[in-house]
Amino acid sequence: MEHVVRRLENKIAIITGGAGSIGKTTAKLFLGQGAKVFLVDLNEASLKEVVEELSSKNVKYSAADVTKPDDVKRYVKEAVNAFGKIDIFFNNAGIEGVVKTTVAYPEEVFDKVIAVNVKGVFLGNKYVLPHMNDGGSIILTSSVAGITGSLNVTAYIASKHAVVGMMRNLALEVAPRNIRVNTINPSPVDNRMMRSLEAGYNPEDAAGMKKAFENSIPLGRYADPVEIAQLVQFLASDESKFITGTTQVIDGGMNA
Repeated sequence: MEHVVRRLENKIAIITGGAGSIGKTTAKLFLGQGAKVFLVDLNEASLKEVVEELSSKNVKYSAADVTKPDDVKRYVKEAVNAFGKIDIFFNNAGIEGVVKTTVAYPEEVFDKVIAVNVKGVFLGNKYVLPHMNDGGSIILTSSVAGITGSLNVTAYIASKHAVVGMMRNLALEVAPRNIRVNTINPSPVDNRMMRSLEAGYNPEDAAGMKKAFENSIPLGRYADPVEIAQLVQFLASDESKFITGTTQVIDGGMNA
């Protein structure tokens, strides 16, 4: 019988935003490829549901606020204690904020989006890196909103551009350790975040707004979470060992 080589055999991965659709789907793929996975999310009840759904002895979790240094240091310590090392960091937690013009955008919401999407990414990188094996892979979740503009989501746009900047800086910093750092930049994904944005742009006809978004994508549909997870899996694997400092756009042709 032929031995099947799994792409992430014996790799240890931390995934933030682990209770969301992309985080959960990525965890499932990682497990199938031989990895052990440590999930992080703010919502412990949702994390427990995901862990039960994944039903694997190779999954552990920690409820943590990615904007708080003590929480980040704690989840990193718990991951290392659970699995002994870190090979992959999918720094994925993020929020969308609200749909408002710049003039009307609430300062407290702006601050929260920047805290989660920028400071949370920075803190994750800062405290994971000292424990990461040389030759590891860091994948940061940006967006098509990190390489182009969009109406009325100023905090989200600013934060996702910032993620790209942090990625480029970090890729240069850690190249001597052979650690790769890349962003994924998805178009709209068929998940909770897009339901929120659809309703934010058109409260009277969210379904119509979804159709309008889909019409802006040459392939005519949203991405499925598993399609995003497959890209993350590739970037986490040794198949991408000469790819670093890049924005990996997965957008159905939006930026063509």
